[in-house]
Amino acid sequence: MSKHPLDIFWFLPTHGDGRYLGTSDGARGVDHDYLAQIARAADQLGYGGVLLPTGRSCEDAWIAAASLIAETKRLKFLVALRTALGSPTAVARAAATFDRLSNGRLLLNVVVGGDGAELAGDGVFLEHDQRYEQADEFLEIWKRLMAGETVDFSGDYFKVKDARLLYPPVQQPNPPLYFGGSSPRAIGTAAKHVALYLSWGEPVDVVKKKFDEVRARAKTEGREVRFGMRFHVIPRETEVEAWQAADRLISRLDDETIAKAQITLGKMDSEGQRRMRALHQGDRSRLKIGPNLWAGVGLVRGGAGTALVGDGKQIAERIQEYAAVGADTFILSGYPHLEEAYRFAELVFPHLPLERHGTVGSAPKTSITGPFGEIVANTDYPRASQS
Repeated sequence: MSKHPLDIFWFLPTHGDGRYLGTSDGARGVDHDYLAQIARAADQLGYGGVLLPTGRSCEDAWIAAASLIAETKRLKFLVALRTALGSPTAVARAAATFDRLSNGRLLLNVVVGGDGAELAGDGVFLEHDQRYEQADEFLEIWKRLMAGETVDFSGDYFKVKDARLLYPPVQQPNPPLYFGGSSPRAIGTAAKHVALYLSWGEPVDVVKKKFDEVRARAKTEGREVRFGMRFHVIPRETEVEAWQAADRLISRLDDETIAKAQITLGKMDSEGQRRMRALHQGDRSRLKIGPNLWAGVGLVRGGAGTALVGDGKQIAERIQEYAAVGADTFILSGYPHLEEAYRFAELVFPHLPLERHGTVGSAPKTSITGPFGEIVANTDYPRASQS
């Protein structure tokens, strides 16, 4: 069981948003105003932070996150640190600047990369294990710089001489590193470098096995690692409504689109992506993979492809099952992201032991500023919740 209160993050859809997967029907444009709406909602509702995706299908995560610092008060930003795409010294300066200007609200999602075609477009032609070797060198230099060292380093992938970071980050020794990767090589990198290991949503027993492996590897490095999960969520007031919403999300998705997406995703050398595809193999009849666990998002979406589906109590129970094997952080998303941020907070937050960041759900019950609904007939407080 995790020793930490649960921390719930939300997602900023910088690659698009809507009500249906695989179609432009019901889609909405993503601009700064819309992202700011979601970020402000997450901040006020009490989410601990937001994840920003990375890759050629997204807006740049660093610029998008920086544009939202002034729009929020407490919210942390989990931004991609792409170890194959830059100098560790330059990235250290950018990270320290962001951390200072946000007053310590930066978290970093270490992304080594699993799409060879996309990496080739960025000028990266390393094989899978080589990318993790490069990441190890990058993170060693980066962490030493953030800790205030003057670094001389000569490796197979990076060489720096008299490298220094003159303006340190607020968070010491560095903004926390998050990371997800399922291959043996990825787990080695996690054990050596990161604060929190993330898993995409698989059945609890599978996740436990992975967490145990990371925990054991970290112990050999003399370290402890926290754990987190990445899910989509489809909460509704009843389980029947939730499953109907899941079906509706893929109701305009045709078989040709699914087949094409699965071919593209199958070309990646990411072990995590292979595991996501193996859950359903592109087959609509194989999407329920566990209690309240649904793989429909992964029919066409790369990365995290599973959703928790059910009423508020059911989803909270499933989250607690993952917490029981060590997860204390849950990074969630739902379509469309603005409305679903509210829905999840309203239906699921009351059933979870949360690390509270905002005001919703945490105000004293005697306070008329707290969440209680609309006055009845202009005179009476509404009846207390019966759920």
